[in-house]
Amino acid sequence: MGPKPTRVTNQIRALRAEAGNMTQADLAQRLGVTRQTVIAIEQGRYSPSLEMAFQIARIFGRPLDDVFHYDDSRMQPIHRPGATSS
Repeated sequence: MGPKPTRVTNQIRALRAEAGNMTQADLAQRLGVTRQTVIAIEQGRYSPSLEMAFQIARIFGRPLDDVFHYDDSRMQPIHRPGATSS
């Protein structure tokens, strides 16, 4: 059985295209990782560390939420007694 895909999706491929057709190798070099790591992140087979996620967002000049999206539809929020919803 292969690795389980993450619930984190990303816009890295589109952002690379917007950045003047930046290659996976170009991004990998800027991050200090291999091209294979960038491929795995783009395909959702690997979730980058929080630090690397921030580095990727900063390279593209975007907020983290513009680059990465987490499918949390299966998570239930914690309701604290006395807390009001906004």
